[in-house]
Amino acid sequence: MEVAKRLMLENRAWATEVLSRDPDRFKRLAVRQAPDVLWIGCSDSRVPAELITNADPGDLFVHRNIANLVCEDDPNLMSVLQYALEVLRVGNVIVCGHQGCGGVRASLARVPELPHVDARLDKIRQVYRAHCGELDRLDNDDARTARLVELNAIAQVRKLAGMPLVRKVWDSGRALRLHAWIYSLETGLLEERLCLDGTDADASPEPLAA
Repeated sequence: MEVAKRLMLENRAWATEVLSRDPDRFKRLAVRQAPDVLWIGCSDSRVPAELITNADPGDLFVHRNIANLVCEDDPNLMSVLQYALEVLRVGNVIVCGHQGCGGVRASLARVPELPHVDARLDKIRQVYRAHCGELDRLDNDDARTARLVELNAIAQVRKLAGMPLVRKVWDSGRALRLHAWIYSLETGLLEERLCLDGTDADASPEPLAA
């Protein structure tokens, strides 16, 4: 069966199952959304935010890009962040990286045949250069990639912590937690690597190498 047709059929089966358990579910969701989480994740097809957290529609406000990057020069990311903080007033922002990330692995080299991707990966190369002493001591590219996945997620959270949009929320006294999570493709489990709530002494941007 054609893939697109199969997806449409699966959608109808899913909607029918939801309505059988809760006939008014979609009517309630159509009125408003009130998620408490902004999820900034990787575009990798193996890391669907709602599925790996067993979340329902309406639980997560989601932005995904290659290697879960937070870039102030990305209007898409910044508009999502502003809407999440100022309109939805989420209480948590999660940056979720994942082991086996192709974007992080590719950042260790150059990808001239994919110029748009390669330019994007320069943001991860900055993280690498900031931690090259630690990373270069590791035995192989697999180990370096695994550690860089963690360092990248942490760096993106520290970057968020220094953004005016986030500082404005903290300065107002509103509760907001920033999380760096890592997802394992091999185990299906999430782990936290950093959590900032605006009261931490280290809630500031991580200096990155130029």
